[in-house]
Amino acid sequence: MKQATINVQGAIISVRPDAGQDFISLTDIARFKNADHPDDVVKNWLRNRNTIEFLGVWERLNNPAFNPVEFDGIRKQAGLNSFVLTAKKWIEPTGAIGLRSSAGRYGGTFAHKDIAFEFAAWVSVEFKLYLIKEFQRLKDDEGRRSSLAWNLNRTLSKINYRIHTDAIKEHLVPPEITAAQAAITYANEADVLNVAMFGISARQWRAANPKLDGNVRDHASIEQLLVLANLESMNAEFIHMGLAQGERLTKLNAIAIRQMTTLTAGAASLLEKANKP
Repeated sequence: MKQATINVQGAIISVRPDAGQDFISLTDIARFKNADHPDDVVKNWLRNRNTIEFLGVWERLNNPAFNPVEFDGIRKQAGLNSFVLTAKKWIEPTGAIGLRSSAGRYGGTFAHKDIAFEFAAWVSVEFKLYLIKEFQRLKDDEGRRSSLAWNLNRTLSKINYRIHTDAIKEHLVPPEITAAQAAITYANEADVLNVAMFGISARQWRAANPKLDGNVRDHASIEQLLVLANLESMNAEFIHMGLAQGERLTKLNAIAIRQMTTLTAGAASLLEKANKP
């Protein structure tokens, strides 16, 4: 997921992915309370002793590298009139991972959703409930889009597999054999694609994943299914060309590596651009 926005009671709140987790803009939430000085709202929340305690517990639960010594030093100062804390002054000495702070047009203070919901409750309990509702709607929409793309690529893979099996039937299956004998050839060629794409045969995958339903393709990523659909068409052409199985496997594996590298690099580039200030 690239950076997205949700509308919470008229406030536009940014949500961005980071290290596989969702981070929500505290700066945007703070604008709901003070549109002119949102940073002051965040600072006032951070200097609260209850906030420090909450952040400390969250980091201990989620961050093995959290520095408890530095945390104790900050906690002892909390509550004093002279105590001031910013996101950076919290992150740098403690090694905290629950907050993110950056400058620039698309910067500001972001927090892991657990922490963002706590901050929203401090701003307004009603606002927090609406924030949770809109955030869940965003995640549901993402799930539906991801499922649609996965199913589309799975369907493409199945359609191309018909082209693949027709080529096998025409060129590789000898005449006058039983259906069971023909199935062996089809399964063998299917494993050519499995090994080229996943580096493992269907039988090896089942042995390695006895608790999972389906087959290796049912658990493939969208990118893998897209490349697999391409491989099926290409293998059909290679069969028509009369290439030996070993030669086809080598070519298909090289194609799979090249296409997956391109797809994953492209996705990473788009994500980087989306998160760049």
